[in-house]
Amino acid sequence: MATKEILLLKPVDNLGGEGDQVKVKAGYARNYLLPQKLALPITQANRKYVESLKKARSMREAKELDKAQELKGRIEKLNLVFTVKTGEEGRMFGAVTAGDLLARIAAEGIELDKKQVSLYTPVKSLGKHSTKIRLHPDVSFDFEFEVVSEDQPVAAE
Repeated sequence: MATKEILLLKPVDNLGGEGDQVKVKAGYARNYLLPQKLALPITQANRKYVESLKKARSMREAKELDKAQELKGRIEKLNLVFTVKTGEEGRMFGAVTAGDLLARIAAEGIELDKKQVSLYTPVKSLGKHSTKIRLHPDVSFDFEFEVVSEDQPVAAE
């Protein structure tokens, strides 16, 4: 199959960031990347243009890293406690999902994307649980939250 070398103008998932020179299938470049203005064919003039893109990319990535570090600090300060209904023997009705977690974090004024929270299976038991939150390729951490029964009084900490 034919491949084509192109220069990316914008970040493309699983392909690269702006300023990267990548090889892709000719059809992908011709039918998607070039019409969407996500890439340019390789020419000498385009290479010079991409150098300016690389400078802008490094500045943008530094800002994104700083923003992710600041957001990590805000999220780590949160103490989320989910109160759920339980039946006999302390079994939960329903479960705490990633959507519930995102909604509670959003209620605290912090907007996250569902892809950033790695709660692979819904929480169906009481107690402390943790999930991985990935804000940036270099910023990921474990976030702890607690699930308690509404029938039992919560001890003040």
